[in-house]
Amino acid sequence: MNQNEIKALVSLLDDDDYEVINHIKEKIISMGDVLIPFLETAWENNFSPVVQRRIEELIHTLQLQSLQERFRDWKDNEQEDLLKGIWLVACFQYPDLDLRKVTKELDKIYHEVWLSHRAYASPHDKVKNLNNILFTKLGFSSNTQNFHSPGNSMINIVLESRKGNPISLCIVYMLIAQKLKMPIYGINLPNIFVLTYKSEETQFYINAFNRGLIFSRSEIDNYIAQLNIPTTNRFYYPCSNLEIIQRIMRNLVVAFEKLNEDEKARELKELLQVLDA
Repeated sequence: MNQNEIKALVSLLDDDDYEVINHIKEKIISMGDVLIPFLETAWENNFSPVVQRRIEELIHTLQLQSLQERFRDWKDNEQEDLLKGIWLVACFQYPDLDLRKVTKELDKIYHEVWLSHRAYASPHDKVKNLNNILFTKLGFSSNTQNFHSPGNSMINIVLESRKGNPISLCIVYMLIAQKLKMPIYGINLPNIFVLTYKSEETQFYINAFNRGLIFSRSEIDNYIAQLNIPTTNRFYYPCSNLEIIQRIMRNLVVAFEKLNEDEKARELKELLQVLDA
């Protein structure tokens, strides 16, 4: 369809016939997110609350449909790119979020750490330096007062507020550490997400939610024993980026359910199905 045909199609959204409206909506949705700019222009030029609401619903549906496709592509082809995965999560709430903006903010943090990073230092000293920059100089901290806030799972909000939950702080930590060639990965523990520094020579663990506290395998043993659950290797060894994104999405479902935003929780579950498939 050319632009004039698309404009004519969108103009029919002011029809009063329910069947006509449904047909127009189905036609627009079938054409995909390329129609979003036309819909946004139509919204600006229309002063009918009913039509504006219909346009808003269509834009949201198209954005969600596009996000499902991008998550599917990330899962199938780009799982190694954790930054893109966490950016896609934030796009659920902020559809116009520019990946370049997030990358630029992370690059600023990386530069701060790089200035005092010593490649020849011991693993523990490298971690202590990273802790000092992130948690002391830059002021990243755990958001204990609003632990279940959806913003704690949105990378743009975490970078802006310098506050997050265990997994979002770990993601920021990992992204910076891996850019510094530090072998730091996520550990999917029950009820909390932590990190491990794992090389051929050494392995220890890091709690980013507690200002980068370093701890040992025995403390994981004690933690699992307290929970009275069987121990498995996944409690000690790195998890995949897919598991990280799945977990942060599940956190978001809980966050929106606590806010009684059931529609958003439902949509997130649909996105999770794409990742779980």
